[in-house]
Amino acid sequence: MNQDNQSFFSPYTLPNGVELKNRIVMAPMTNFSSHPDGTVTDAEVNYYARRSAGVSMVVTACTYVTPNGKGFHGEFGADTDEMIPSLARLATAIKEQGAKAILQIFHGGRMCPPELVPNGEIVSASDVPAEKGGVSTDEPDVKPRELTESEVEEMIHAFGDTTRRAIEAGYDGVEIHGANGYLIQQFFSPHSNRRSDRFGGSLEKRMTFPLAVVDEVKRVVKEHTSSPFIVGYRFSPEEPETPGITMGDTLKLVDTLAKQELDYLHVSLTEFFSMPRRGVENVNKTRMDHLLETINNRVPLIGVGSIYSAEDARKAFNTGVPLLALGRELIIDPDWVQKILEGKEDEIVTKLDKNKQKELVVPDPLWNIITNTPGWFPGV
Repeated sequence: MNQDNQSFFSPYTLPNGVELKNRIVMAPMTNFSSHPDGTVTDAEVNYYARRSAGVSMVVTACTYVTPNGKGFHGEFGADTDEMIPSLARLATAIKEQGAKAILQIFHGGRMCPPELVPNGEIVSASDVPAEKGGVSTDEPDVKPRELTESEVEEMIHAFGDTTRRAIEAGYDGVEIHGANGYLIQQFFSPHSNRRSDRFGGSLEKRMTFPLAVVDEVKRVVKEHTSSPFIVGYRFSPEEPETPGITMGDTLKLVDTLAKQELDYLHVSLTEFFSMPRRGVENVNKTRMDHLLETINNRVPLIGVGSIYSAEDARKAFNTGVPLLALGRELIIDPDWVQKILEGKEDEIVTKLDKNKQKELVVPDPLWNIITNTPGWFPGV
């Protein structure tokens, strides 16, 4: 193995004492491949197993915590105890390959397609439609209903209930999905949260719901397991909307999250070295630099975004980030980690071979979306 790669294959110990065998994580990616009833399919289980041998930790695609939180066709569910056997199949497949299994827990909020939720009623922090990329962008008559205060409390408990199911299904941890414009982010965003109660208003008040979810998840972990259980939190650094989350807002959120005794934070980025849009004085520093400076080693940060080659990974690790997630690259080449460990980094494939779906073990729904979305994956 190239000596320059040794650092990212050294073990890493999370704050709760869990040791990861290396610094490479599989990023959460929606795969659209579950049964309509929310149970996982054989194709989905095989897809994860194929990618779990090299990495230290696998973060699953997001799973919905309530029936009205289903954000994607073919998304698997964790909203009832009946889903525990289904959830366990995925956890077992990942762990059998030697990786830690992390269940990403989520609610889509105003981004949910109405046909996937009860009575077609989508909900959010406030009754403000999404501007970009949301269902209400395409369907002007669709407007989310503002959750009542008691419903917000129920939602917080739902995240806790799903955490308990993750524990019972054999997962090593959960990742709270506070990114990509979904419900938790909708409560933090000044665009989607126009509430006047304790869950809205100032930036600090808009943190109330995300922090309450963190507290509830941690409470459930303490109550239902005696062994270390990983709790992470994923966030997006900025929103394009005005008003919207700025880099400055996110640095305040991250500063607060760094005090919450979480096991890691996970930024959601398309490009690792992307620059901030607004909200910070120094716009010549990357978002990652700003985040690492603010966190100041208080909690591990997982970086991500267009890392394909070993050289890409080396450049990313040179920023000081302790952990790195690969998403699209592990679909393109599931043996990325093994090739580097065996000194074969020149054999890494960085462009999707459209003739190798079967060999790559990618379910049909995900493959069809990838191959019909030009520019999403290199080679497509």
